[in-house]
Amino acid sequence: MTGVFSLLPEGRPGLLEPPAAAARLSGGVEDVSRYLAAGGYAALPVPGRLLDRIAAVGLRGRGGSGFPAAVKLRAVRDAPGVPVVVANGEEGEPGSVKDRWLLRHRPHTVLDGIRLAAAMTGAERGWVYLSDAPAERAVRRALAERPAGPPIDVVRTEHTYVAGEETAVVRRVDGGPALPRAKPPRPFESGVGGAPTLVANVETLARIALMHARPEAADTVAWAHLVTLSGTSGTRAGAGPGDTAVLAEVPAGTRLGALADLCGRRSAGSVLLGGLFGGLHGTGWADLPLDHDRLSAAGGALGCGALHFLHPEDCPVAVAAEAVAYLAAQSARQCGVCVSGTRALAETLEAVARGEADTETSGRLRRWSQGLPGRGACGLPDAAARVAGSLLTHFPDRVEGHRVFGCPACADAGAPPDDGRRFTVPVP
Repeated sequence: MTGVFSLLPEGRPGLLEPPAAAARLSGGVEDVSRYLAAGGYAALPVPGRLLDRIAAVGLRGRGGSGFPAAVKLRAVRDAPGVPVVVANGEEGEPGSVKDRWLLRHRPHTVLDGIRLAAAMTGAERGWVYLSDAPAERAVRRALAERPAGPPIDVVRTEHTYVAGEETAVVRRVDGGPALPRAKPPRPFESGVGGAPTLVANVETLARIALMHARPEAADTVAWAHLVTLSGTSGTRAGAGPGDTAVLAEVPAGTRLGALADLCGRRSAGSVLLGGLFGGLHGTGWADLPLDHDRLSAAGGALGCGALHFLHPEDCPVAVAAEAVAYLAAQSARQCGVCVSGTRALAETLEAVARGEADTETSGRLRRWSQGLPGRGACGLPDAAARVAGSLLTHFPDRVEGHRVFGCPACADAGAPPDDGRRFTVPVP
C-alpha cells in the first residue's frame, strides 16, 4: 500500500487534504491562486500575538526533538543582532518523506511560514535548505510566484544523515561542509554569518502558516502530525520496505496499532520508532500513543514521525544491526567518541547476529548504550545507542537466543548492509 492519507476529523484543516483531494494534490504543485484563496499570505499579524498563540496551543518542532516552537522563536527574537530564518528540509532519517513531500507539493505554505517566522523574530531574510531536486524546482517556482516578502534563497546540500542537524545547516548555508559543529554557540546565538538564526523544520513552518490562515483551528493544526509509515514483508537479505510507503496526517494520541493498519501492517510484531532515533519497541507497542511525552516515558522517541513496522518474521537483532551499521557509516567522523562508539556498537551487533557473541556481549552493549548519548556534536551516536539499548530492553531473549542457538536467517544474510535500504521509502 502506498499513498497520502488524512485521518483528521472531517472539515478540520491540515497539511494533507482529505483523501480524495490529496490524491489529486500529490500529482502536482500547490497553486498560488488556490493558496491565496484559502487565506495564504494573509496580512502580517501583530508578531507578538501570533507568537503568543503558538505558545498557547503548544506547537512543538517537527524536526525530531519536539522542542517548543515558541521558546525557539523567542530566543532568536531576543538575541542581539538582526536574525535570519532557515527552513530545514533536509531529511536525514532514511524512513521519512514528509519534508520532501511538503516542499514538492506545498511550497507556498512553507514560504508563508518563513515569512511569518521572520515577522515574529525580526528577521530580514531567509533560506530554504534541501537536498531533493524535485523539491528545489517546486520551491524556486513558488518563489517566483509569491507576493512580496523577505528575500529568500535556496541552498542545496548532499543528502546525509547529519546534514539536517542545525549546526550542519548553518555551516552549509555559510558555504562550508554540511557537518555538525561543537556547541555552544547554538544557532539562535550565532548562526548564519554570525547572526541569530532560526533553523526550523519545514513542517513546523507550514503549521505556523496554516494556524495563521485558520486561527479558529489552531489547536487541531498544532496537535496533528505528519507521519511516514513503512514496513517489510519478513526477514530476507537486504530487505527493503516493499510496497508500504504511506504519508499520513493524524491527530496526536493516535494509537500506533491504528497506524500499522493504515499501511497494511496489522500483524506487525514490533516497531522501530522515530526513524532510527526512537529505538525498537516490542510487546505493547500497538497501544502506544503518538505523543512525544508518552513515547519518551515508554523509553522511545517520536523523532521525525517515521515508523517502521516489523513483520513477525523479521528478526529484531538483524534490524538493529542494520540500523546501527547505517549510522556508523553515516558518522561525520569529527568526534572520536562517535567514530569509535558507533563502530563498536555496529561490530558487536553484527557479531550477535552471526551467533558469535559471548557471555559478556550484552553487558558491553548495555554499558555503551548508556554511556554514548550526549557525547557527540550531533544526535547520531545517541540514535545508535538507543537502538542497541532498546534491543536489549525489549528483546533480551532474542539476543541470548542468537548466542546460544544462532539464527539461520541472520547467519545466511551475511554482514548487515550499511546503506539504509531496509528503511528507505519513496516519496508518495
